Amino acid sequence: MAFSSKLGSLLRLNGQIPATSMLSSIRCMSTSTKKLFIGGLSYGTDDQTLKEAFSGFGDVTEAKIIIDRDTGRSRGFGFVNFADDESASNALSAMDGQELNGRNIRVSYANERPSGGPRAYGGNGGFRGSDSFGRDAGY
Repeated sequence: MAFSSKLGSLLRLNGQIPATSMLSSIRCMSTSTKKLFIGGLSYGTDDQTLKEAFSGFGDVTEAKIIIDRDTGRSRGFGFVNFADDESASNALSAMDGQELNGRNIRVSYANERPSGGPRAYGGNGGFRGSDSFGRDAGY
């Protein structure tokens, strides 16, 4: 919504589109494409291995494998952050579908996780189940 109103105001400006204003407005409103999602990782891949695999494309500011809280094992995916958008784009193009530690990985731009509110799996924190006699516990 904010994007369309800003674009509309730029278009109304004397019927011309000032290219520099338009590009800077779009650049400010667009989300960063510096963060990549890496899926299909081998459970043996660690943060350092992931960073080394992607560092040939530019300055990697962070490489993080997501770990399961309960088991302490890798969940098979992670994220790589680059210092600039171009490096991330080059890494995505070159690494998507490539082999890393015996597995073909999937690389895409990371989507920001929505903050607040219940998660998709309904994590409202409550417990609802049945007791040991099969009755509704209703906690």
